[in-house]
Amino acid sequence: MSTIPLTPEQEAQAQALAQRLRAETEDELLALARLLVSKPEHELFGHTEFQVRDLVHRLGAKAYEVHLAGKKTATGVPGSSARPAGKPPSTKTTGRKRP
Repeated sequence: MSTIPLTPEQEAQAQALAQRLRAETEDELLALARLLVSKPEHELFGHTEFQVRDLVHRLGAKAYEVHLAGKKTATGVPGSSARPAGKPPSTKTTGRKRP
């Protein structure tokens, strides 16, 4: 695995994120380990490979969640750029009644 050069501040952030990830992904990592040790060597590819990929994708998604939750710019839902609707037109007749 290659090492990405980081500033000391980035390295500290990476260490803190890794610690949070360990806590948040423990269940997924254990499920991955259980899956791998439960299979004989001749079954590690094919269907098992897709199961492993699913678990790894969940780990990646969790990593994004944890990382973005710590960002100040993280928001739940972006605000709408549409203007709010005005009042609906009145249902009353505005003209004079004819006799």
